[in-house]
Amino acid sequence: MMSATDPFAGLTTVELTWREKQCEYWLRFGDYIAERMPDSHRRVVGFAPDAVFAFVRWTAGDDGAVFSRLDILRALPAGAPHQSLPFVRPGAEILLTAEGWPKVEQVFRLIDAIGAQGVPPAAVAPDHWRHMHHRLLAGGEPRPYTLLRHRAWLKRRSILP
Repeated sequence: MMSATDPFAGLTTVELTWREKQCEYWLRFGDYIAERMPDSHRRVVGFAPDAVFAFVRWTAGDDGAVFSRLDILRALPAGAPHQSLPFVRPGAEILLTAEGWPKVEQVFRLIDAIGAQGVPPAAVAPDHWRHMHHRLLAGGEPRPYTLLRHRAWLKRRSILP
């Protein structure tokens, strides 16, 4: 149990590992509010409730990439029901999952297209990430995230409780 003075109390934590060309767990986007470095290859970051972030896991063997996965997640308040993921504690809401390097690269391109419009990916409507997940899973092309849609999301969010 974390104490009230712990900077990670009530946060969703993500353990990031970086061992060049072996095991690379990193953030594609997201604004964390706490950080610590247990050693030279790992760091732990903490996200406030409702923060959206992209967590990438890539591992390699002697023959190249063995595992590639990207999850776009939403941090939840302490005690809220959540989905479990390795290296994410206590867990988060999974908005999008892509497995295999070609799918991960496809999501990178979609994230880049959103960023090219001046919209920070962490500010995108969670519904859009879910839409992207389902369209990619079905082998379709997701609708683009437009500035008009983003403005509508910001207005809707401002009136929601």
